Amino acid sequence: MTGKPKTTLCLFLLLCMTMPLLLCGCHGSREMEAFQVPEEFDTTREYEITFWAKNDTNKTQTEIYEKAISDFEEIYPNITVNLRLYTDYGDIYNDVITNISTNTTPNVCITYPDHIATYLTGGTNTVVPLDTLFTDEKYGLGGTEVLFDSVTQEEIIPDFLEECRIGEHYYAIPYMRSTEACYINKTYVEALGYTLPEVLTWDFVWEVSEAAMEKDENGNFLVNGQSVMIPFIYKSTDNMMIQMLKQKGGDYSTENGDILLFNDTTEDLLYTIAEHGASRSFSTFKISGYPANFLNAGQCIFAIDSTAGATWMGSEAPLMDISEDKVVDFEIEVMTIPQYDTENPQMISQGPSICIFNKEDSQEVLASWLFAQYLLTNEVQTAYAETEGYVPVTSKAQNSQEYQEYLSKSGEDNSEHYEVKIKASQLLLENTENTFITPVFNGSASLRDAAGQLIENVVKSVRRGEEVDDEYMENLYTDVTSLYRLDQGEASSAGKKDLGPLPQTAVILLASLAVVWAFILIYAVAGRRNTGK
Repeated sequence: MTGKPKTTLCLFLLLCMTMPLLLCGCHGSREMEAFQVPEEFDTTREYEITFWAKNDTNKTQTEIYEKAISDFEEIYPNITVNLRLYTDYGDIYNDVITNISTNTTPNVCITYPDHIATYLTGGTNTVVPLDTLFTDEKYGLGGTEVLFDSVTQEEIIPDFLEECRIGEHYYAIPYMRSTEACYINKTYVEALGYTLPEVLTWDFVWEVSEAAMEKDENGNFLVNGQSVMIPFIYKSTDNMMIQMLKQKGGDYSTENGDILLFNDTTEDLLYTIAEHGASRSFSTFKISGYPANFLNAGQCIFAIDSTAGATWMGSEAPLMDISEDKVVDFEIEVMTIPQYDTENPQMISQGPSICIFNKEDSQEVLASWLFAQYLLTNEVQTAYAETEGYVPVTSKAQNSQEYQEYLSKSGEDNSEHYEVKIKASQLLLENTENTFITPVFNGSASLRDAAGQLIENVVKSVRRGEEVDDEYMENLYTDVTSLYRLDQGEASSAGKKDLGPLPQTAVILLASLAVVWAFILIYAVAGRRNTGK
């Protein structure tokens, strides 16, 4: 055998040795062993876990987190919890996605199931499935070795727990729940000659909104005597479209992630929205601003926002973003969102959940799980629910004497017992069975954004004087599909794993592999030439 063929053989062997390294480099930073519940929690060790949470710049909420951590650390002095606060769930989502590739995710994170579905594509076992933790005799929900009054699985409201199921497994536990409410300036509704119905309908809201657009000879609106009036403002247009479709029986998506949003029902809804957008009787938060600010200034009649935003609504609201001299006194009513079928009301269920990220140390994961469980105790649930129009996610907290007493004191003051806030909470408590959730899959967050973008685009277009017709709708569907990559696999290829950008080690090894193959080719050609001489 000549020297060059021997060299070729050596390079081939080098390639064989390189391949395992290459595979390790591509996936090693993402994959880890599936979590197994330890038989015992090692209390002789010290653990330091990170907790990423969100608040609405609400100091009281921050204090509740801090007290929960302090109380938990007294129970488990060997566990230290480091709190990192965010003001936006989107920022938490982006940071988690960034940190997955470097295995530097937090231990415990408050997030949404739509986001968790994307986290799961970051690598095998990135997020801990909680099924075995739920039922573990010692450390599960209501476990015998848990050192605080842990709730049982049966005590978590079933509708709220089901929201945390992705595919065949639970990947989160609910933390707080809310829905949307319509905050109404009842004074103006009656001044326009209308009486609020028992159940709010879309036809009623549109009709009153158009009636409120009438002006006097000076160009001021008759209903409020001001130069500004946007009768109907919606905070989250993604929820608006999703709920309208649900009420109409229109398609949105399948459980498997098939995109069905772009259909005739959606188009009909958009034409109606365009009509009222053109008259400027309807607008959105993204276009005009926060609904509560217009409502409190007497420049809006129907303001739709989360029940968790109730403390900003009303002329006596404890939280307000406008100056006192701009506030108009009016009677406020809190009702469910408008319906198409008043006999079968439908409203979305929303609110943050808690997930746990996997780590190489199973004891560290168990410490994280114990802290996550603690956030479901009555003390934390009741205290946090009382800060906004949230409701506790456990029947244990909802039925507790403290929470029932809180509800019974509605209107006694304009802070802790602010009437609008408690009415918003009661609205969800009374309608839990009428709530629904959308399918969760990789890309469902993008689909949700796309649903809202349809409304935003249509309203902007009619305000600019553009004609909204069949051609416009066709182009709109195409543009929104492209904007949110709904035709490029993120949502339409649900279930397919996207591991994201390759780690640097994988890039280097791939480059090295290319060089090796190049040398093999060169020596092979050279070997053939020598043989031919």
